[in-house]
Amino acid sequence: MLVQKAESYLSAHAPLWISVSVVVETYYVLTKLYGWDKPALLAMLQATTNSREFIFQDQAAVVAAATQWAHAKAGFVDCLNVELARSHGKVPLATFDKHALKLPGAVRL
Repeated sequence: MLVQKAESYLSAHAPLWISVSVVVETYYVLTKLYGWDKPALLAMLQATTNSREFIFQDQAAVVAAATQWAHAKAGFVDCLNVELARSHGKVPLATFDKHALKLPGAVRL
């Protein structure tokens, strides 16, 4: 029933604007509540960012974060934070996270 409502809304209102906070919330819901793994999440991110049905806030940063995350030990949100900082000319991004420190554009806080 929820899927039908979402599909109906999408068909009537596409393209939908997706904020960065919705991307993060979706990531956490799909991993924590539904148990999606990294390959499934990467496939979803690729499909939605390539779709004409969605427009992402800072789309280039979301795409770059997914690309970075595909090969990183850092989490997706860490990758997204670095890429958002980069897209706004605010690198390096300071972090305590040991895996995020390995991302290009991150430095130890």
